[in-house]
Amino acid sequence: MIPPYIGGGELEDMSNEDNRFSARAARYVKVGTNVGAVGLRMAGDRLLGREHDRSKAAADLAAALGGLKGPLMKVAQLLSTIPEALPKEYARELSQLQSAAPPMGPAFVRRRMQVELGPDWRRRFADFSEQSSASASLGQVHKAVSHDGRQLACKLQYPDMQSAVEADLNQLRLIFQIHARMDPGVDTREIIKEISARLREELDYELEARHTALYASIFRDDPLIRVPQIDAALSTKRLLTMSWLDGLPLLTYKEHPLEDRNQVARAMFRAWWYPFSHFGVIHGDPHLGNYTIFEDDDGRPVGINLLDYGCIRTFPVAFVEGVVELYRGLLAGDRARIVNAYERWGFEGLTNELIDGLTIWARFIYGPLLDDRERTIAEGTTPGEYGRKEAFTVHKILNEKGPVTVPREFVFMDRAAIGLGGVFLHLAAKLNWYRLFNETIDDFEADIVRERQRKAFEQAGVPLPT
Repeated sequence: MIPPYIGGGELEDMSNEDNRFSARAARYVKVGTNVGAVGLRMAGDRLLGREHDRSKAAADLAAALGGLKGPLMKVAQLLSTIPEALPKEYARELSQLQSAAPPMGPAFVRRRMQVELGPDWRRRFADFSEQSSASASLGQVHKAVSHDGRQLACKLQYPDMQSAVEADLNQLRLIFQIHARMDPGVDTREIIKEISARLREELDYELEARHTALYASIFRDDPLIRVPQIDAALSTKRLLTMSWLDGLPLLTYKEHPLEDRNQVARAMFRAWWYPFSHFGVIHGDPHLGNYTIFEDDDGRPVGINLLDYGCIRTFPVAFVEGVVELYRGLLAGDRARIVNAYERWGFEGLTNELIDGLTIWARFIYGPLLDDRERTIAEGTTPGEYGRKEAFTVHKILNEKGPVTVPREFVFMDRAAIGLGGVFLHLAAKLNWYRLFNETIDDFEADIVRERQRKAFEQAGVPLPT
């Protein structure tokens, strides 16, 4: 979505709701036409018996979407990280699109802040930078200082984003219709439901504040993980103010000694797997910009600042139990235990062939965790191709023996796992992942996790998953 303040007469036109609506309507007619044309060409190829050129169609789709910014681009890039959500040719093209919208200008920032905090909003800060420090698909971040001297980060949502998200989700359905014509092996209905739910949640900064509080309680005494503290008095449903955490970009460590890279990887592993195994929650956005590194006085990495809680996925403890059960089934070579885990997650009508296909993927995801030795996360694999070979093999099986419906919980579970693996690949970390994982799940007991989850979620005001 191009935020309605971009282009033309920035402020005067912005005050006119009719202009905003007309521009948005025209944009979606154009995009819908372009995306639809890709689908028609594909249907024509199939009808006439011509060989379909996926790479060209993927490039055409990227071109149809490439002028857009905001939610739809965020979704497009998200899809590129979910194996089997889209064919690899499409994933590769969409992953190159940029999701960040151009920043709001200072005059518009002042108007947005006035809407959120009232006409005297400036008096509530000792200092506030009208120039954004970072921009993203749904909003941008401004640095500020509180009256007691604390450094603050103010995450300000772009205007009119709810209607933008709903319109973009309608466009997303067109993309999935194209996928359904090409590849009937995976039923993607649950995938689009899951993406829609998570994207709508990202609009709710009050929910994000509660998720941030949940993670702050989980890692309160952990030396490896830092979580921002929310300033509730300076936050609203579309403005989130929190403590500013200084740190270095994760990729600045790519050339550091292995010991430093391993320290960062340990912190990343814990930041993801500990909340999942002990509380049934994951940080579902593996974007590299959501992590920065803090160091000790000697310039050595200590741990990570875990940022941005807009995409948090919570799970019933039964799902977490299934993850542990599948791991232990794979470790023991116990097929009955493996099948039981799939059934716990909601897979239905599984034939032996489909079970074999799912297990290829499971062994890929769990592979480093099953191998009791020091190793890189995916030996001989480059970050851009991580998981693609396995996904292709599984996809072929599902096409021939499916379709299979992917349970909603897997969308962000798989996406985050692949994203986390990609981070470890970038770092070229070399650790005993088996030991790290087993240290995390050794004390797993479903009833204890269920009670721990209940207390933590209630304290943070986060709804319990059902």
